[in-house]
Amino acid sequence: MSEDFLDNVPEGETITEYDRSHMKLYMRLFDSSANGADWREAVELSFEIDPSLQTERARRVYDNHLARARWMVSIGYRLLVDGQPSPA
Repeated sequence: MSEDFLDNVPEGETITEYDRSHMKLYMRLFDSSANGADWREAVELSFEIDPSLQTERARRVYDNHLARARWMVSIGYRLLVDGQPSPA
């Protein structure tokens, strides 16, 4: 995957183009967290960041994307189902 992600994901109550393009990533992170996977392994596989070399950044990237994944699972999916238009 490497560098096609942001360290800080978009926030807000609308689904962004970033969200749409990273939906699979969000679901992988959500599933791995729900299954008890170590965050360090998840961030290394999903973002190609070595958490032993960039611990703070790795944790920030993981936490931000997992939080957005949780938002997508609890709230954002309803916007998809309801047909929220893509942002301009």
